[in-house]
Amino acid sequence: MKPFTRARAHRAGAHLLLFALLLAPLSSALAQGARSAARPTAPSTPQETSSQPIDQEYTESIRKNTTEKFFLTEIVDHLPASDKVPSPAKVLGYPVGTPEKLTYTKDQYRYYRELEKASPRVRIFTAPERSEMGKEQILVVVSDEANIARLDRYKEITARLADPRGVNDAEAQRLIAEGKAIYWASGSIHSPETGSPEMLMEMAYRLAVQETPFIQEIRKNAIVMITPTLEVDGRDMMVDLYNWRKANPGKRAPSLLYWGKYVAHDNNRDSMGMALVLSRNQMKTFLDYHPTVLHDLHESVPFLYTSTGTGPYNAWLDPIVVNEWQLLAHHEVDEMTKRGVPGVWTHGFYDGWAPNYMFYVANGHNSIGRFYETFGNGGADTQDRTVGAQTQRTWFRPNPPLPRVKWSLRNNVNLQQSALLLAINFVANNKERFLNNFYLKSKRSVEKARTEGPAAYVFPGDDARPVGQADLLNLLKMQGVEVHRATAAFETKQGKFPTGSYVVRMDQPYSRMADMLLDTQYYNVVLQRQ
Repeated sequence: MKPFTRARAHRAGAHLLLFALLLAPLSSALAQGARSAARPTAPSTPQETSSQPIDQEYTESIRKNTTEKFFLTEIVDHLPASDKVPSPAKVLGYPVGTPEKLTYTKDQYRYYRELEKASPRVRIFTAPERSEMGKEQILVVVSDEANIARLDRYKEITARLADPRGVNDAEAQRLIAEGKAIYWASGSIHSPETGSPEMLMEMAYRLAVQETPFIQEIRKNAIVMITPTLEVDGRDMMVDLYNWRKANPGKRAPSLLYWGKYVAHDNNRDSMGMALVLSRNQMKTFLDYHPTVLHDLHESVPFLYTSTGTGPYNAWLDPIVVNEWQLLAHHEVDEMTKRGVPGVWTHGFYDGWAPNYMFYVANGHNSIGRFYETFGNGGADTQDRTVGAQTQRTWFRPNPPLPRVKWSLRNNVNLQQSALLLAINFVANNKERFLNNFYLKSKRSVEKARTEGPAAYVFPGDDARPVGQADLLNLLKMQGVEVHRATAAFETKQGKFPTGSYVVRMDQPYSRMADMLLDTQYYNVVLQRQ
């Protein structure tokens, strides 16, 4: 493998300097936050009331199972009623967030299919591959009826914006004006993190039936995609194990050694290797829809961490996406803190470097990849929890978590759903901005061969390891990277190459993903320690 040129217009240090300049005004604004035990009466994005009736029984369950009022927002402190569309409780037999209730994937799917039958705002698709253990994975799409009817057209628009080689700027602006933002929420890649599959069912129902302007704006300007459970094999094993423990108190319980077939937590380290079905399904789905945002839902730290990373950042990311991480995260911290919800923060937790995380399906392909970490109890019990270092107040934790808390599954659902809907609403209301950024990032990726280099990577046709070479080239193609083959011998400054040599040209939309896989990586550990 020989690159034509090694010239670079930037390195990781340039990215970090730009990040610091972009972050400075946001930091000073957030540093003024303070803890409040009571929710403000006038949040900046109010949920205007409507004449729509409330599901009283379900609403009572929400409030009863939330351990403190400040873990509720006006977005999720009730559930709208519908005489046509079933709530999760009507299909499952219990409201989302009920203690000691976790839902198998087959029952999740049963609910979504009932939702699809009852609402023209919902469509369900089956993922390209079944899991290693033969289980189905589905994709749920929710939007306004008119958007659902024109779903193929909106996919066509995002596909054209994803490859600017066939679009001029004027046409791109027309497509952006017509198009819709696509926001993809993906649940439970990590099986012991049990809350997101529950929350997503309730959120899908809310998006389908609620008639407040806040939700109507989402349906009008955005298409919401939901992967209810990404690690389908591990989810069902986790529910089995949880139910066994509840039925056998005091007995020594087995551990959840594997979540999939010979894989556990590192199923979220497969975005470059694409060895797992879940990774390939995510990649194929991305290349089908080209979503604006892919939002991965995790559970580990209190109470809600929204990702930006601390740096150093991956040197091959467009700086635009680094700023988009900050923009979205600070919007969520701001809005949740205004509502008096403690413990919503950003910046820490990971460095923003490694391209092997699943959400690099988006970040490596000119979209926005992001994730949450919420407080999870590893099941559906309500527990007394002690919080560690995250209780410290700092600029990125303006209203830090409480030192001790009684934490419930319903609290987890409330925070995930409130913040996620605030983010989706923000993207929906700024859909031209985010679609334009998507087009610009794609355009800059094509221009990268000339503005930054290298021009191409060459894989000699007479390589002594043809099987290894073929594996790598096929992996690049799986990532959406274009691979060409020379029909004649050619010569460059780097040497002579025979007929049949493979060429990865860098004037293509996913040139940055090729660089992440093929180039020398630059990680400034000294700067990280500072």
